[in-house]
Amino acid sequence: MAKKSGNKQQKLTAQQKSDRIKAAKEREARAQAQRERSAKMKKIFTVVVCVILVLALGIPTIALSVLTA
Repeated sequence: MAKKSGNKQQKLTAQQKSDRIKAAKEREARAQAQRERSAKMKKIFTVVVCVILVLALGIPTIALSVLTA
């Protein structure tokens, strides 16, 4: 017969339970740090793109105004 793991719950000792809780907290902390890094990188990327656009639009405009004057 095939075993169904969903029907059978294991009894956990206090040490096992605390280890599982600790591991879950560590996973959550790593996931939170990853989300923060991702958000920071997105902000940096946005700023860099904006600076490039300002330069790409500003330099030719200044050059045209200098050349026509």
